[in-house]
Amino acid sequence: MDNVTIRDASEIDIPLILGLLYDLGRPKPQKDHDVDTFRKLITNYLTDSDKKILVSVFDDMKIVGMVSMMFLPRLNRDTLEMYIPELVVLEKYQKQGIGKKLINSCIAIAKEKKCHRVRLESGNQRTESHQFYKHLGFEQSAFSFTLNLD
Repeated sequence: MDNVTIRDASEIDIPLILGLLYDLGRPKPQKDHDVDTFRKLITNYLTDSDKKILVSVFDDMKIVGMVSMMFLPRLNRDTLEMYIPELVVLEKYQKQGIGKKLINSCIAIAKEKKCHRVRLESGNQRTESHQFYKHLGFEQSAFSFTLNLD
């Protein structure tokens, strides 16, 4: 898709990033101060050198997707691992190559930083996403276990 560009996110993108996260099923604010808390979390993410957010922009106007990444040290490696906690493209713009552009941008950054791998997780119910990741060369390599504490 030639009319989509990928760029670093900035603070002016925070409301749209929050909307994309809600579309992904992330928690929505219950109170007004929750919105401020979420905005601060994203602002901190944008200013942390071990984290990065990219957005996909359609026709130089509308943000239609985003990906977040973290660069993690591992105890048994002398290189970083890139972990992708969130990848979302608005439903209307899915299956048009935008997610692939976002992932390929992440891979390029991981190679620049000499990361030893790119890792992500996908919910059990997201079977289409699993196929998408496999199509891009990702392999299922582990099971993820969660203990919710809230």
